[in-house]
Amino acid sequence: MKRLNGITIALAGQRKSEELSKLVENLGGVALVRPAQGTVFLDDSNVEKEIQALVDGNFDWLIFTTGLGTDKLYQTAVNIGLGEKFIEALSKSKVAARGYKTVNVLKKLGIIPVVRDDDGSTAGLVRELNAHRLTGLRVALQLHGDPAPVLIDWLEEQGAGYREILPYKHIPPKPEVMEQLVGEILKGEVDAVNFTSTPQARFLMAHAKEKGVEKEVLHAFATNVIAVSVGKVTAQALREVGITRMVVPEEERMGSAIIALVHYYQELQANKPE
Repeated sequence: MKRLNGITIALAGQRKSEELSKLVENLGGVALVRPAQGTVFLDDSNVEKEIQALVDGNFDWLIFTTGLGTDKLYQTAVNIGLGEKFIEALSKSKVAARGYKTVNVLKKLGIIPVVRDDDGSTAGLVRELNAHRLTGLRVALQLHGDPAPVLIDWLEEQGAGYREILPYKHIPPKPEVMEQLVGEILKGEVDAVNFTSTPQARFLMAHAKEKGVEKEVLHAFATNVIAVSVGKVTAQALREVGITRMVVPEEERMGSAIIALVHYYQELQANKPE
């Protein structure tokens, strides 16, 4: 098999689902869009006071954990007439960033992080932050819709004062979509599930647990359904909910994950006994 002929892939992410569907179909597969999360931006008014505090120079360190959230903060600052002061505040503080998307957003603003993760994960960011002492310092922590216990625990151990900034949060997906996806997994109607962010794994398994089929879903992923992760952070979230059999691309891109799945099936085909 050189392509995805006859392979059905459930796309658990809403973002870029149209492009991913076309890629899967161009490779001869079948794409089912099954959003396992919903992202909603908070009103600008919820983050305006945080931006004002940031612009006022109330923080020694600024930690950014997602490109989407970082960009949202900047766009909100622009909307309230503080775009230039926002960039100025970043240039005067020490900045840490997790993930290449975050680094790219900061780069567009002319900001180079003092610290960045070594592998795209929060744990990797903490490893790099360990070279710095933040005791008694004031830290602004941009979260990505989920709690960040590893970072928060580290900041508390350091004795740093921190303030969480939440430009957006994830909301649960539609129950009927989750019901459909779980049913397709259990009936063997999908061969792979493509995960593009950490909440998707948690929402899927939380729904399975609520319906009393957690063990059955995990068994399906361990046997005949392969999980596809966009990168290391999402892969870690999958492991945390018990899904360990997965395909992870070297390059953390949505398209790369689908191509990695093609290679996975190529290897399976090549290793089949004659």
